[in-house]
Amino acid sequence: MANMKAELLTTEQRNEKSVHLDQLSVRETVELMNQEDHTVAVSVQAALPQITSAIEAIVQVMKKGGRIFYIGAGSSGRLGVLDASECPPTFGVDPGLVVGLIAGGERAITRSIENAEDDYEAGRRELTDKVTSSDAVVGIAASGTTQYVIGALREANRIGALTVALSCNSDTPISAVAQYPIEVPVGPEIVTGSTRLKAGTATKMVLNMITTAVMIQLGKVYGNLMVNVQATNMKLKDRVVRIVREATGVTEETAGIMSDHAKGDARAAILMLKYQISYEEAIRGLQEANGHFGNAFIRLAKR
Repeated sequence: MANMKAELLTTEQRNEKSVHLDQLSVRETVELMNQEDHTVAVSVQAALPQITSAIEAIVQVMKKGGRIFYIGAGSSGRLGVLDASECPPTFGVDPGLVVGLIAGGERAITRSIENAEDDYEAGRRELTDKVTSSDAVVGIAASGTTQYVIGALREANRIGALTVALSCNSDTPISAVAQYPIEVPVGPEIVTGSTRLKAGTATKMVLNMITTAVMIQLGKVYGNLMVNVQATNMKLKDRVVRIVREATGVTEETAGIMSDHAKGDARAAILMLKYQISYEEAIRGLQEANGHFGNAFIRLAKR
């Protein structure tokens, strides 16, 4: 099981700009944090070719009915769980389409579970009964050395799933076991080794890119409107009405009435208004396009 000495990891090295951190005022502290955070986007930009390749591969998996599994430990695992949990309300997809797994299980989402990240076998076992050769597995570890994630990625490789590794160091062990490595070396943290800072921000940015770009490719967005949003509360019901208005140009009253007729489904409401069809016809058009709104829109236009 490959590993790297901590002193070789830039995320574990001391940041020369913050050696007197404990002597700074609050204003000086937040200014330094802000300065360091400015470097994160540049680091992510340098990794865009790797990120693009990984997303393009994941899209092909998803188009064939596959799923995304995020797996990580500690802060990295929590970020994966967060990104996965945001997909159903944002893009209207089944909760099982993007799944977040964390070392130590659900309890680890809100509290630290010591040594969970070091359990190679637990990572391997985590995927055995969950992942198939039709799925994509994204291993997340800021250090790039987490044994739990390495075990999971090796098991995913054995199963035949697509494997992606996301880390914030260079030439990491998790990169070596993934088909699509993404490395975003962000450098030393202002609090030495606290990878919930720049590394956490970089990780969140990349995960945002992965699910957002994938869902766009799967037709869950129309223009820049989240037409698949689920109207599960008052805020989202209002958002559906605004989306229908933006997409069709009708009044707020008409958009509200049609949204109700469409049972809160913005996609159906838009198609009903655009093509003067029934709710049932709109849903049928979406089903025929495998839920891809753009394709449904084009198909119905040709009728």
